Amino acid sequence: MDFACSHVVCNWRPESMGEGEAVYSGALNQGLSSTLPCSLSRTHSEHPYDNRIAVIPNPIPSLKPPPVPPRCSTLKHTPPPVPPRGLETKGQSRIKANVNVVSLKVGSLVDISKASSIQSNQKPVHCGKCRAAMSSVSSSQTNRHVTTWSCEFCDKDNVLSQSEVKIGRSPLWTPPGRDVLYVDEETDADYMNLEDMLVVFCVDISGSMSVTSEVSPGNSMRSPTYVSRLQGIQEALQRALSSLLKSSPHRRVALVTFNDEVTLYGDGTGVPLSLRDWALVDYDHVQEQGEKYSTPHCIAETYQSLTQRIKELREHGATALGPAALVSVAMASQFTGSKVIICTDGRANIGLGLLEQESANSPPPSPYFYSQLANHAAEKGVIVSVMTFEGEDCRLAEIGKLADHTGGRINIVNIGTVATEIQTALADNVLATNVLATLLAPEGVYFPYEEDNHKLIREIGNVTDGAEITFQFAVKPDKVESFQRRDRVPFQLQLSFKTRDLKKVTRIITQQKRVTTSSWVWAGSLNMSVLGVHCAQLCGRLTMDGRIQEAQSLLRAQQDLLKDISEQKPIAKEESIYGNWISTMSMICQDLTTDTQQDSSDSSTPLTSPGPATGLSDEAAKVVYQMKRAKSVGPKRQEAAMLES
Repeated sequence: MDFACSHVVCNWRPESMGEGEAVYSGALNQGLSSTLPCSLSRTHSEHPYDNRIAVIPNPIPSLKPPPVPPRCSTLKHTPPPVPPRGLETKGQSRIKANVNVVSLKVGSLVDISKASSIQSNQKPVHCGKCRAAMSSVSSSQTNRHVTTWSCEFCDKDNVLSQSEVKIGRSPLWTPPGRDVLYVDEETDADYMNLEDMLVVFCVDISGSMSVTSEVSPGNSMRSPTYVSRLQGIQEALQRALSSLLKSSPHRRVALVTFNDEVTLYGDGTGVPLSLRDWALVDYDHVQEQGEKYSTPHCIAETYQSLTQRIKELREHGATALGPAALVSVAMASQFTGSKVIICTDGRANIGLGLLEQESANSPPPSPYFYSQLANHAAEKGVIVSVMTFEGEDCRLAEIGKLADHTGGRINIVNIGTVATEIQTALADNVLATNVLATLLAPEGVYFPYEEDNHKLIREIGNVTDGAEITFQFAVKPDKVESFQRRDRVPFQLQLSFKTRDLKKVTRIITQQKRVTTSSWVWAGSLNMSVLGVHCAQLCGRLTMDGRIQEAQSLLRAQQDLLKDISEQKPIAKEESIYGNWISTMSMICQDLTTDTQQDSSDSSTPLTSPGPATGLSDEAAKVVYQMKRAKSVGPKRQEAAMLES
């Protein structure tokens, strides 16, 4: 776990609450300012974030040493709180940047081959109330052969059995800051080795794939060369097959095509199966056909037949994207860790998951199909990547959910880049599946935009190398005073997952963070990489949910935070890069707001697919999805990623 700030900041508060935070708005605005001692009042205008931590003297005798008194304690009176700066001219207030952010680099955490943690074949001891695990920071007492453990997260007194006490002696009592891997001795008989995975190429061969692009300019001696989109896909698939033959000859590869019908070629050695007419709107039938379709041979045996099938493809007809995606996921779900790579250039207009009504008599579009399919793919450990052609409106905001939820790639390609993008998608190997993260903090902490209690559970699904997720946390207003009397507060991450070699693993990391005492948070203690990634991920998620104005407020607060830090210390190259990146995202959100307003004012008819992300163009959806998948990288790579966006 990487924290954006070296200490826990108790008194962060937003001036304006986003959805999910309103439950605390009244208490936050009323209680916190009055608890700040006069010694911490600023003599200049307030910044749009508040890193001050006051230490309230504890009048009740305690076994712990008393807290450090506030600076300038000679002042005898408490002046009224300074009114917050940043009120908008239209009466709206600005949100404050929260520096209480934790980053989970899940891609590294599930790679147990590189973990330096202690390994145990025992099972962890859990709290009977909040399910926190006993760790090195836990304290227990033994009295008359009865051992009790007061949970440091919910204060429940747990009575431990003798077997649990013996387990707890080793290896649970580890040095602070260490983590423990609990490996289940029983392997999952249903879990398949990822080397036995299946790659499904799901290819659009509708009529629009005949559109050509110039790939070689002409001169006085010859005419320019034009290549159709399907020809570009065919060449890219040939290169992908050759690469797989050399690098992974034992891997299975299947081909699925779609236009106004869906054709399953499988490994190319059998008779193709076609789904058409009524079958394209029967979810259960399409799924069943994919699950029972056999792909017995590896690429070393089927290279020639697949190559021939690809050469024979011809473009015509409509775009049955939904049924093709469903049957491809169903085929891939037979082998955990499999991949589906979808290449399309048009909007789904026939069958399940249609995003465009073909006629007035056609069924209305459903915004739930791709979300439902994405959840199913994640449960089965299938990674879906989506590629659309530039210059088209394929409703990437909708079909991109398949990749966003399963750990796949989302991109807009052209004839010159499609081959490279397919190779990159093939190289994204899954490290773990069925990943479930549980983040615990003491009671009194909550997670804005996530949960209003101290326990956060997130189903991650598939994890590939470099995957990272972030969360922000804050202290409830009625708990601020008690937290300010504490020296440290614990945090615990419980990460359960399945590895490549059939193991079920639970990784538990417990850390303690100090609470600052009567001081500013030092600018050098802020990890701008964590803050920048969190800002990108949260803004991307809010934008995809249609909450663009909230995303803009967060971006402005992050810009102000960077500006304030620059006044305290010289801006390093990395911080400067993140500042440019945030500015770029701010402009993108502004464009999205303008586009959405124009769409709502200019459109006289309802949008064809209702939903939060309906108004996003493919280019905007690509950028937003990239924001949601932001991760910490080196400054040079981050700058390159920013420029690419």
